[in-house]
Amino acid sequence: MGRSVKTIYALSSGQGPAGLAVIRASGPRCSDVLKEVTKQSHLPRPRMAVNRDIFSPLSGELLDKSIVLWFPGPNSFTGDDVCEFHVHGGLAVIQAVLRALGNCEDLYQAEPGEFTKRAFINGKLDLTEVEGLGDLVAAETETQRQQALRQMSGELGSLYGRWRNELVKVVAHVEAFIDFSEDENIEGSIVDQAMESLKKLEKSIRVHLSDNRRGERLRNGVQIAIIGEPNAGKSSLLNILCKRPAAIVTSIAGTTRDVVESAVNLGGYPVLFSDTAGIRETSDLVELEGVKRATERAQTSDMVVTVVDASTLQPLIKNSSEIDDLVTALIRQLGTLQRTMDKAGSITDEIAETTRNDTNTTSQQSMVLFNKVDLLAERERKILKEVMNYLTKDQGFYICGFSCKTLEGLDTFLEMLKGTVSKLCGDPLSGNPSLTQERHRTHLELCLAAMSKVKLDSDLVIDAEHLREALRHLGRITGHVRVEEVLDVIFKDFCIGK
Repeated sequence: MGRSVKTIYALSSGQGPAGLAVIRASGPRCSDVLKEVTKQSHLPRPRMAVNRDIFSPLSGELLDKSIVLWFPGPNSFTGDDVCEFHVHGGLAVIQAVLRALGNCEDLYQAEPGEFTKRAFINGKLDLTEVEGLGDLVAAETETQRQQALRQMSGELGSLYGRWRNELVKVVAHVEAFIDFSEDENIEGSIVDQAMESLKKLEKSIRVHLSDNRRGERLRNGVQIAIIGEPNAGKSSLLNILCKRPAAIVTSIAGTTRDVVESAVNLGGYPVLFSDTAGIRETSDLVELEGVKRATERAQTSDMVVTVVDASTLQPLIKNSSEIDDLVTALIRQLGTLQRTMDKAGSITDEIAETTRNDTNTTSQQSMVLFNKVDLLAERERKILKEVMNYLTKDQGFYICGFSCKTLEGLDTFLEMLKGTVSKLCGDPLSGNPSLTQERHRTHLELCLAAMSKVKLDSDLVIDAEHLREALRHLGRITGHVRVEEVLDVIFKDFCIGK
């Protein structure tokens, strides 16, 4: 602790104006700075808020009446001495106090993230907790807050720490057998036990990785693409979902040419909706580019909502009397939309397959939304409802009727949408903490790759090197990579040398 040699300061709260602002300093000169700017010869009691006037160290001018807190290291956020000035949040006050601190000898303005970096260096936080803190500050929805707080509290780091300790023990046992088996009479069964432990650890990591990227999706937001033919109501739907005129709505087909995005808090889950260009055959170069972008967005999204103009189904309903015939005709019509997208270079699966709720074959979810149901006659609405019930209950489709004009079916659509999004993200408070960073996933995959090379049958020296490689990748997730731990386990478990 207390390794920092430079004292830093910065505004820790948001930019004013506000009722209060918090300015923090950390480093070996904190006590001197605190005495200098308050003109007090003694420090406040640790972690006790006290009133102090703040003065300019150059002119002696009174700058503000503030609350001061003193946190002597190592019992502070950074592990070094820390002091905080809770001043009034006017811009002039903040600038005056920052200027006063800048005039103190050997006091430097902090770089972005430098306080948290010192907390990591001094062992107050591991890398997963640092990332959790960053996610907590950036959280915009309730579920993001829950996931970030859980990670910042150390649950994810503790999980990786347990795995790392298990792997350290495996490495230590293998290396002990290599180096001391003859002199210290270490039995060969220790290698078999190491292999058994390794297999259990490998299984745990694989289960952790097979999470369908729920944690990353919750952290970054669920991507939902709204697709369909021109004038189906895609832009109107987007405006309803985000409760503002985010997209232009006209009666002219092909109004939307580019992807229009809008972030929405959907029942506590972060969602990014993308309104796209209408999908149709066209020779217009600009519209064709819009269709390509629409299909690309559909391919890369977590979920696709296909909007269909329900009034276009009237001829199908009129010419078909059996539910099976209507279902076949409906899927054929949706397939026409899919083939147009295929020509634009997008998804290659049939629409009937991609709209099924089959999470075993794909992580992408899809929903069909029949818009403009208010234009259907009573008989047509009844038949369409029977078709939707058949597709939903018996065929596993996500499908419902809706009207952007009257908002009929809005509650049903939102509940269905929330249910699907919650499945994609999972419950951040249940089970083991989820992967939230691509960095974690990369190191875990590299760790597994190294572990899969270990056989522990003939060349133990090479196996030991693979194990050390796996250990390094696991340690890099939390920022702990120490060879000494392996030696500690060797001497502890086997009492080498007595």
